[in-house]
Amino acid sequence: MIRKRTLVAIVAGVGTASLTAGGTREMLRRQAAVARRRIGKDLGEVAPDASRTWRKSYGDRLELVLLGDSIAAGLGAERPKDTLGGRLARGLAKELQRSVRLRTAAVVGSESAALAAQIGSLPERYRPDIAVVVVGGNDVTHRVPVATSVRHLEDAIVALRTRGAEVVVGTCPDLGALRPVPQPLRSLGSRMSRQLATAQAAAAVRNGAHAVSLAHVVGPFFITNPDEMFSLDRFHPSALGYKRTATALLPSLLTALGERDAPPFGHHAPRSVEPGPEVVEVDPGTDV
Repeated sequence: MIRKRTLVAIVAGVGTASLTAGGTREMLRRQAAVARRRIGKDLGEVAPDASRTWRKSYGDRLELVLLGDSIAAGLGAERPKDTLGGRLARGLAKELQRSVRLRTAAVVGSESAALAAQIGSLPERYRPDIAVVVVGGNDVTHRVPVATSVRHLEDAIVALRTRGAEVVVGTCPDLGALRPVPQPLRSLGSRMSRQLATAQAAAAVRNGAHAVSLAHVVGPFFITNPDEMFSLDRFHPSALGYKRTATALLPSLLTALGERDAPPFGHHAPRSVEPGPEVVEVDPGTDV
C-alpha cells in the first residue's frame, strides 16, 4: 500500500502545514516517532509472483492484468495464491469456469504517475480482457495533488480500454485504518485518502471504467479486525486481508465481463453503461 517511513514523515508535514496552533509541529513530530516504534518488521519491496495461468484445465482462457501499488502487487501475502491477483484469478476461474492468465504489472511503492510505465511494460500485442487498478496510497503520503493523481489514472484507463480491456478501479483505501499511526496523523491521512478515492471513482466512471470504493466495501473489516486483516508490518494486508479485498472487487469484475446485471453497494458502473450506479446491499459472505 504505502511505505511506512513516508507515511509518518510526510503526513506529519501535511498536518504541520494545516494546523497553526502553538506546539503542533512538535506534537506531530512526537507522534511520528511513536508510529515508527509501533511499526512491525519490514516486508521488503518484492511481493510473491502470482503471474501464471490459474486453473489451466478449464480452458477458454481469460486475460487478467493488475496494475498499481503494493496492494495490487500483493505485498504482505506469503504465497502467490494469497496475493490480490491470485485471489482474483481463482475467483474468476471459479465463477466463469474458465482458466485465467494473470499478469501482475503492479510495482511496490508506485504512485499513479507510474501507471503509464506499467502499461508500457506489457507486450505491445497484449490484449487483456479485464484490468484491475489499485493505486493512491503513495499519492496521498507524497502529497501529490488530487488533480494530478486523477489525470494519471484517467490516462491509464484510456490506454487500457484502447487495448480492449474492461477496467475496474479499486479506489484508494482509507489510511485511517492504520492503527500504528496516532491521532491526529491518522485522521489527516483518512481525510486525504477519502478525498482522493472520491475523485478516483468519479474519474473512473466518466471514462468507462468500473469503480469499487474499498473504504466502504472492505475498509470496515480492516478497522474492526486489524490483527487478522493486516500482515506483520501492520500496514499491508495479510492473506485474509487480500481475501476480503478480492471478495470486495469480484462483483465489479463480473459486472464488467457481463456476468452480473447490477453492481452491489459501493460499486459504480461506468456512465456510458449505466446512468448511475445501482445501490444494492452487498453480501459479505460471498467468498473467493
